[in-house]
Amino acid sequence: MPEFRERLHPSPWLHLVALLALPASMLVLAPVSLPAGVATGVILSGGLIVLLWALAPVIEIADGALRAGRARIPIHLLGSVEVTRGEEARQARGPSLDARAWLLLRGDVDPVVRIEVTDADDPTPYWLISSRRPEELALAITSAAPAQEHP
Repeated sequence: MPEFRERLHPSPWLHLVALLALPASMLVLAPVSLPAGVATGVILSGGLIVLLWALAPVIEIADGALRAGRARIPIHLLGSVEVTRGEEARQARGPSLDARAWLLLRGDVDPVVRIEVTDADDPTPYWLISSRRPEELALAITSAAPAQEHP
């Protein structure tokens, strides 16, 4: 059973963009056959919406690992976790971004979670993940991390 699971479903405006395939195909196919244009548009719009939902990445913490999209990393290799929003999130996604960082970003999701990677053999300094529930994700990571021994 996952300790945290979130699917980054597409925003409503992306559905509207997918629906634009309907009038576009009608315009293209209207000189040939208006019913064919409508049918093609409905199929294209529906197919695009299904693809948007089926290909939405999943963020999950389960079995001692963080999985974000196709990437996976054991929790014990993670360090500090930081949640940013607004201008700080924009800076994290842009000007202050390390080119070596691993990214799972969605332009329609403002908050990002920055997760430090502590593995000395991994050249990736941190993961930067978009999340609609960033505080829950950060809490799940810190809760799943093994207790650090203090000398």
